[in-house]
Amino acid sequence: MKAQKVSFVCLHGSAKSLIAAEQFNRLAAAKGLPFRATTSGPEPDAEVPANVVAGFKSRGIDVAGYKPTLIAANQLADADLIVSFACDAGRRLAPGKPEERWDDCPAVSDDFDVAWGFITGRVEELISRLAG
Repeated sequence: MKAQKVSFVCLHGSAKSLIAAEQFNRLAAAKGLPFRATTSGPEPDAEVPANVVAGFKSRGIDVAGYKPTLIAANQLADADLIVSFACDAGRRLAPGKPEERWDDCPAVSDDFDVAWGFITGRVEELISRLAG
């Protein structure tokens, strides 16, 4: 089976995409599935709120070396699926690609735990669908 690429993208910051990609890659690896995730978002490290960094650290995710990337059309065009958080990057930069919109995701900076639960729950559903 060919490896599937899922690109998580958010124009409003990278934290949502990073949570989704980290969880997606962990679950896919644990289940031995040929999927991998990439992430894009414009938020520079210096602007990540302290509660978000603390939330990542409490879950064993080290963001010290993480460098968010600008959303690139070629990255989205290479994806088998685009998952967007309240943005139209997929439609604009990779028209015709399958896309899911998770627009109702709560803000990570408002309540990390609530956003984490929402995102990881959606990722689990996505992995189950892709695996089935």
